[in-house]
Amino acid sequence: MTMLAARLYGKNDLRVEEMPIPEIGDEEILLRVKAATICGTDLRMLKNGATGVDENHPLVLCHEFAGVIEKVGVRVIEYQVGQRVTVAPNIGCGVCDLCTAGQSHHCKQLTAIGVHMDGGFAEFVRIPARAVQLGNVTPLADNVRFEAAAGNEAFSCVYNAFERYGVNPGETVVIIGAGAIGLMHAKLAKMAGAAKIILNDLSEARLAECTALEPALITVKDNLLARIMEETDGNGAHVVITACSAAAAQQASFALAGLDGRVNFFGGLPKGKEHVELDTNIIHYKQLSVTGTTRASHSHYRKTLHFIATGLVDVDPLVTHKFSLRDIDKAFENAANTVGLKQAIVF
Repeated sequence: MTMLAARLYGKNDLRVEEMPIPEIGDEEILLRVKAATICGTDLRMLKNGATGVDENHPLVLCHEFAGVIEKVGVRVIEYQVGQRVTVAPNIGCGVCDLCTAGQSHHCKQLTAIGVHMDGGFAEFVRIPARAVQLGNVTPLADNVRFEAAAGNEAFSCVYNAFERYGVNPGETVVIIGAGAIGLMHAKLAKMAGAAKIILNDLSEARLAECTALEPALITVKDNLLARIMEETDGNGAHVVITACSAAAAQQASFALAGLDGRVNFFGGLPKGKEHVELDTNIIHYKQLSVTGTTRASHSHYRKTLHFIATGLVDVDPLVTHKFSLRDIDKAFENAANTVGLKQAIVF
């Protein structure tokens, strides 16, 4: 039996082809994928290649996916055939101090579906035993769309950052980067009661897309500092988030924050460009709290899925384009050229 899958063979070499449907072990799950979304990690792997991936060792990309359980191993008792589920991709060892503290996404032996093993750009994906045992698989409420469930991986990473910087009712939040990630930060800030949410980007088209979904956003393309001071009576923002991979955004962020402000570096920088000159005196004299976050725990993943299921946060509109697997090149082209917000492959 074969299935259709998109496999990476090297830099800019992604092939849609037939391959065998994965066999599963006694403690594993075979998932029929219903939706899979493209992430910045997928783009980087396509552009730069990935360690261990070559002509003889191709990899099915995608760590953001959801679907229906097709088959379960004989020792799997927690899940049933036909169950709608989504899967957190990061798999820890399960026994180290980080894993037992609920920080498996920082495990030194971390492996990830779609990064180190075949992922969701395929009709079927094998969920390994450790992922089944450690709670990576989460059942979906009937009202949660597969596309939203797939994108929940990114949403959970945003929530990890949200827990660090926090938003109190009445505060002003500045987000640099008007992509799907930036809009997720905005939605959480709105949920928390922010009085003003200022979204900055160089693309007027991206800003327009975001305000179409969240009309209350204050969008700024140029002269961001001046606009923030205008909106805050010269006090600066309570929270500043760099939801983009730009050194200039990190450099500018401290000046945008007010006294006792919180700054979060959400977007990491490309290798070779990670050393940034910063005026740390601003941190000192403004008493800023500066944090960085990466990935998400299983707790974050399930909490944001709960937000979606209960209607606290509507992420469905963030999927602006849908494609079949055979048209995945067009989906990647859109993602690379920042066309729309989130690109989904639907089955």
